[in-house]
Amino acid sequence: MKITWLGHSAFRIETGKAKILLDPFLNHNASFAGQDIKDVSSGITHILLTHGHGDHVGDTVALAKETGAVVLANADLAAWLGFQGVDRIEMGNTGGTITLGGFSATFTNALHSSAQITEDGVSHALGNANGLMLHFDDEASIFAMGDTDIFSDMGLINELHQPDIGFVPVGDRFTMGGAVAALACQRYFSFKAAIPCHFGTFPIIDQTADKFIDGMEGSKTQVKALKPAESLSI
Repeated sequence: MKITWLGHSAFRIETGKAKILLDPFLNHNASFAGQDIKDVSSGITHILLTHGHGDHVGDTVALAKETGAVVLANADLAAWLGFQGVDRIEMGNTGGTITLGGFSATFTNALHSSAQITEDGVSHALGNANGLMLHFDDEASIFAMGDTDIFSDMGLINELHQPDIGFVPVGDRFTMGGAVAALACQRYFSFKAAIPCHFGTFPIIDQTADKFIDGMEGSKTQVKALKPAESLSI
C-alpha cells in the first residue's frame, strides 16, 4: 500500500486492486501547489468523501466525469452529486458498510457540519459529517477521521475496527487541535501510524502539526508528518 498526502485532507491511496482519492480538494488548495492534478488522479478507481464542505468535495465532480471513478458519499451528498452529473455513485450513511473493489468502507460518526452555499446565498445541508473506516484485502486498515472533534465513542470505533493507520485532523478552529487530537489517538486508538492532516492550508488554522507531534511524544504510535506530495509505503 502506498499513501500520498496531497495537502489539507486529500490523500491518494494505492493498493493492488484500487487507486483511491480521498476528499480531493486540489484546485484552490494552497498545499497542493506544484503538484499535477492529472498525475495524482491517474488511474483512480474510487473517490471517497467524508462530508460535503467544499474543501473536501473539491474537484470530485470534474474528476468523476473525467476518470469514471466510483464516488462514495453519504446519501444526501451522493444525491446532490448526482444532480451535478456524477453517475457512478455508492451512497450510504452512518454505521453502514459498502463493499467495493478490494476494500470496504464503513461510515462512522464525526462531530462536524456538512453543507454548501450556492450562488444565491442558500445553504444546502448535505447529510451528516462522517469518518470513513477502510478495510483492505490483505492490507493495513485505515481510519480517515474526517473533520471532527474528540468524542468518547472513538473507543467503540477502535473496538469494532481496530484500525492500523489514522488520518487525523489537527488544525484547530474547524476541527480538534493538535493537543486534543493527540489525546484522542492515545486514549481511544492503537494506531501503528498516525498521519496528521487539515493544517497549513488556510491562515486561520494551525500552520504546522507540531502540537500533535509534541502530544504524541512517548506514544507507541508512529507519527508520520508528511509533506504535501510525500508518500508512505506500508
